[in-house]
Amino acid sequence: MANKEGDRHTRQEHHGMKHEEKGHHGMNHDEQGHHSMNPDEHEHRNMNQEKHEHRPDSTVQQEPMEHGHEEHGSNGHHGHMVEDFKKRFYVSLVITIPILALSPMIQHFLGVDWRFTNDLYILFALSSIVFFYGGWPFLTGGIAELKDRNPGMMTLIALAITIAYSYSTLVVFGWDGNQLYWELATLVVIMLLGHWIEMRSIMGASNALEQLVKLMPSEAHKMDEQGDVHDVPLSTIRNGDRVLVKPGEKIPVDGVIIEGKSAIDESMLTGESIPVEKEEGSEVIGGSVNKEGSLVVMVEKTGEESYLSQVITMVKEAQESKSKTQDLTNRAAKWLFYLALGAGFATLGAWLALGYAFDIAIERMVTVMVIACPHALGLAAPLVVAVSTSISAKQGLLIRNRADFEGARNLDAVVFDKTGTLTKGEFGVTDIVPESGYTKDHVLELAAAIEQNSEHPIAAGIVSTAKEKGLPIGRVSEFGSISGKGIQGWVDGQKVNVVSPGYVNSQKLGFNRDVFNQLSEQGKTVVFVLVEDKLAGMIALADLVRDTAKEAVAALKAKGIHSIMLTGDNKKVADWVAAQLGIEEVYAEVLPDDKANQISKIKAKGWKVAMTGDGVNDAPALATADLGIAIGAGTDVAMETADVVLVKSNPNDVVALIDLSKKTYRKLVQNLWWATGYNIVAIPLAAGVLAPWGIVISPAVGAVFMSLSTIIVAINAKLLKA
Repeated sequence: MANKEGDRHTRQEHHGMKHEEKGHHGMNHDEQGHHSMNPDEHEHRNMNQEKHEHRPDSTVQQEPMEHGHEEHGSNGHHGHMVEDFKKRFYVSLVITIPILALSPMIQHFLGVDWRFTNDLYILFALSSIVFFYGGWPFLTGGIAELKDRNPGMMTLIALAITIAYSYSTLVVFGWDGNQLYWELATLVVIMLLGHWIEMRSIMGASNALEQLVKLMPSEAHKMDEQGDVHDVPLSTIRNGDRVLVKPGEKIPVDGVIIEGKSAIDESMLTGESIPVEKEEGSEVIGGSVNKEGSLVVMVEKTGEESYLSQVITMVKEAQESKSKTQDLTNRAAKWLFYLALGAGFATLGAWLALGYAFDIAIERMVTVMVIACPHALGLAAPLVVAVSTSISAKQGLLIRNRADFEGARNLDAVVFDKTGTLTKGEFGVTDIVPESGYTKDHVLELAAAIEQNSEHPIAAGIVSTAKEKGLPIGRVSEFGSISGKGIQGWVDGQKVNVVSPGYVNSQKLGFNRDVFNQLSEQGKTVVFVLVEDKLAGMIALADLVRDTAKEAVAALKAKGIHSIMLTGDNKKVADWVAAQLGIEEVYAEVLPDDKANQISKIKAKGWKVAMTGDGVNDAPALATADLGIAIGAGTDVAMETADVVLVKSNPNDVVALIDLSKKTYRKLVQNLWWATGYNIVAIPLAAGVLAPWGIVISPAVGAVFMSLSTIIVAINAKLLKA
């Protein structure tokens, strides 16, 4: 078990500097705020189940994970449903063509006569296939909605096609009246089309859990008592085993280093913006990446006890706790269902009360109830969704959850992760303070020449900044590291060092301490460049802020939406980034489980909250927020947990997303009015309110009304613009 003292030495720089000498050339452990995931330092508290209104029957019972082989079937099930609707649509469409041709009412409407002996029986057989095969999802869906005492679109469709089929079948086998099989068939086809379009436009159930599991390797290098290494399945690893982790490999388990030291990239797990130096006694987390040296790790946690498994549990609980609110279409369908029932039985009663024959009264009732289920309603939302999805894709917005996307129009706050979201997740030079006799560019050239052979993030930041400025990078010879002090080499015949503040202090070299302290207070990492053991200048580095982030924060503020920063990085760094962006509310040094809790606290104010992030550590918060927004350059886990993915990794797209949400919702409302508004005219006419004056709407005229409504809905959806 790693202790706190052991973990206090985790941030040694890549040349071996000790903690008090500040990391890669000067990073103080406490300043960087690394959270080592020590179980003594924080509790996962069973992932705070009480925060998620988690149902007892859905409690996660995880077996020790066989990483890479677990299957979560939600996404496959969604894909199967899309294919099922597609198949039913095409089969029903093909059968509907002869149904229309054989329907006497359609023939009369077209002015043709294609009648022949027993044609109605063929019509009955074809319509039965459409009713039972094409209409099956609506029949079963309607029953399910009624069992839940919450009728919606499925119930409305099921009511209309059941009445049309039952009445038409009675007519074919002797009842006086006009069969409505053509109405049944066209309604089923259009509704299948609408559902298919909708399901294709919306990505289905998240497979975030699969993506989390994929972070883990499927095998581990297990060491036996003799020190021999054997590759074994990860599922066979137990607490107390020793595993070898080679450079560049993912660490397969949670444990403690017992041999070796290295820089560990935990950014996708903890939010730590740079690799963390680890040595014997330091804790490591399964799923993080070993950057440099070989390590021997003593296994401490496997299966459901591991850090990653507990993150999986949090994501699962947060997803399950999301309220399944009905969308606009379902609410409209619910009221139309009650309207259809009420109007239908009122029509039947009125016609019987006026002394008309039962078959005439029934025909009026059937006409009213069938017309009350408008074809256009089935396309009103899916067509807008399809157009909106197309527009969003062109803008680099991938909408995965339509209901939550529509809710973006009502957001009160947008919570941003820092590393990789507001910042680029990579170091860059922010300040150069040259000594007398040197220029800023000269100091940077010297440092870049020394650092060009290193893969450390700070070295990469210095080199990339020099290249961006177009500076020449000289050749270095006799390159080497000074244990615990820094690196050195010869450039153009001069000895050049890039060292930590600890080395400068030990050599009693003078430097501008006020400037140094000011830079350090901003959370920046400061290194010193020496030429022939004399100070040439200081270079400060920090995680670079995205150019578009400041614009995004300003635009959100103009809309009255609060911007909040939530990060696992240390407070000084977070405050510095927030000051640059104009963000006033900052929560720093927040662990992944606390991120989800913090989102819940903000929601408790009654606010609608969006969370924007890119890492595994953001996944629970993304799932907990009203709207989860993933940065496209981030991890698969974040993207699979999110409701919307920003493909271009541009924070400004959060603003575009909110604007598109408002326009899409406005167009949805317009379409629903067009889809249902004709009922205001058609239902009273179908009921016969103008019958005393000889005006009674026929099913054929009703069909014209519905066709016009459907065409208007389609055109209106196409008018949606970015």
